[in-house]
Amino acid sequence: MKSTKKNISDRKSEHVKLCLTDKVSYKKSNGFDFYDFIHFAATDIEYDKIELSQKIFNKTIDYPFFISCMTGGYKGSLKINSELAKLASILKIPVGVGSQRQVLENDSFKETYKIIRENNRDGLVFGNIGVPQIVKSENPIELIKTLIDIIEADAMVIHVNPLQELFQAEGELYFNGFLDKLNQITSQIKTPIIIKEVGSGIDSNSAKLFLESGAKGIDVAGAGGTSWSKVEIERNKDSVPEFWSEWGLRTSYCLRTTATLKKEYKFILMASGGISNSHDFAKSIALGADLSGSARFILKNIIENGIDNTKNMLLLWMDDLKKIMFLTGSKNLKNLRKDKIKKAEDLI
Repeated sequence: MKSTKKNISDRKSEHVKLCLTDKVSYKKSNGFDFYDFIHFAATDIEYDKIELSQKIFNKTIDYPFFISCMTGGYKGSLKINSELAKLASILKIPVGVGSQRQVLENDSFKETYKIIRENNRDGLVFGNIGVPQIVKSENPIELIKTLIDIIEADAMVIHVNPLQELFQAEGELYFNGFLDKLNQITSQIKTPIIIKEVGSGIDSNSAKLFLESGAKGIDVAGAGGTSWSKVEIERNKDSVPEFWSEWGLRTSYCLRTTATLKKEYKFILMASGGISNSHDFAKSIALGADLSGSARFILKNIIENGIDNTKNMLLLWMDDLKKIMFLTGSKNLKNLRKDKIKKAEDLI
């Protein structure tokens, strides 16, 4: 079935509605439950001097958390993106928009994306488009420039979602030649390009190819949170073997393997995929992430409980992170990434 302007908008709305349910979560965990922090009884860290701020893509953020790319391009997304942007602005953390494909095909939805920048003038904002749109484009450089300009993006996310496209009724399996086009884009556009999965994971093997093609950020977006194959299977009411709903690499594995590339490449490593509590958030930083984020969990919380409640919840996460840093002898985030966590089986 060919996608149209109407059904792209409808599809985005259906995605959000499904993501507010528990029908689309992985059964398997994101893998952080297999790890424990190493308690350091001889800690001499001054608690009040523990530092959580850092510079990402030339902007200082207060906390190592980002609101992952979610939505835009349909009527209801204006309010959602408005709230997400306000939350990001209050906390001084990065925020991403959902796929901007719709704005390329229907100009009337442009405001649902622009609101992110309007409500977050000085913050770190990520644009977003999918690989199929890059591959199909005759001029991917101009396409990326257009999308950057719409929201004055500080970085541009290109999401790789072969599993989702495979099961989406309107899916487009245009992936051949992407690395060549990524090379073209990164060689001619100064704005950093982030490569992101949508829940099936990027390990070191894939990440290396993206980094060699000029990417400046990798969001591993591993399994353990939202299963986008399950989202599409639910949408289509398809009957398929259950293993397709569980396909993907756990977030912890993706993060641990991709972090090894830091020795060879300079890039921002981002963790997402089932990050829904402060313990997993802290573990993801300890396993090498510069930033750790969430999409569905934040979306659900802000819709059901509002900005203030979501802000307070995230501030409690940051407080837990500081406590963990104190108890592991980590005065800053860089220290926390230095052998402060191990597989639980090694601590028996």
